[in-house]
Amino acid sequence: MPSFTAGLMPSLSTYIAYQPLDGLQEHGVAVNDIQKLNDAGFHTVESVAHATVRKLSEVRGLSEAKVLKIKEIVKGMVVMEFKTAADALEDRKSLVTLTTGSTELDKLLEGGIETGSITEVFGEFRTGKTQLCHTLCVTCQMPVTDGGAEGKAIYIDTEGTFRPQRLQAIAERFGMDPSVALENVAYARAHNSEHQTELLKMAAAIMSQD
Repeated sequence: MPSFTAGLMPSLSTYIAYQPLDGLQEHGVAVNDIQKLNDAGFHTVESVAHATVRKLSEVRGLSEAKVLKIKEIVKGMVVMEFKTAADALEDRKSLVTLTTGSTELDKLLEGGIETGSITEVFGEFRTGKTQLCHTLCVTCQMPVTDGGAEGKAIYIDTEGTFRPQRLQAIAERFGMDPSVALENVAYARAHNSEHQTELLKMAAAIMSQD
């Protein structure tokens, strides 16, 4: 079974933007400490808020005292307390579903692949998993009204099955300019698990900026 990782980057109109890590500077965090967090793969205030003290203490150059101070700062910047069900419902209104290109599969998924979530696809050899991933790289760029997210995609391939020609054909199927569709997909080949981890850190950096 292929090991595939993709990041879908919706437009700002379809989700609540994350806070850039540089925002910590306004709260008294030193620039060099922010850079240390960035180098360790933390690119947003939310990523720091969601990390454990133990995980942050592994960042080279940050003492436990600094970590506790930073955690206290981000606690005031990111809402992580209880909320009402009504508020949770309002938050979910910012989510969109991406069409899979298959009407029947979209019905099974109640609209398609949901943003803001991790979706795992598994199955036997040659059952369409890679084709689905290629399709999502294109459909995520479509207007929200057409089952897209007006965004971009990141494709990390661990088995060498990525084929840009497929993206061209899929783009044509949906009436899109193939050259534009290709420009909106960032691709990387992961050669081992450590390399894949590094690529995921790079992907997080790209998504925090784009």
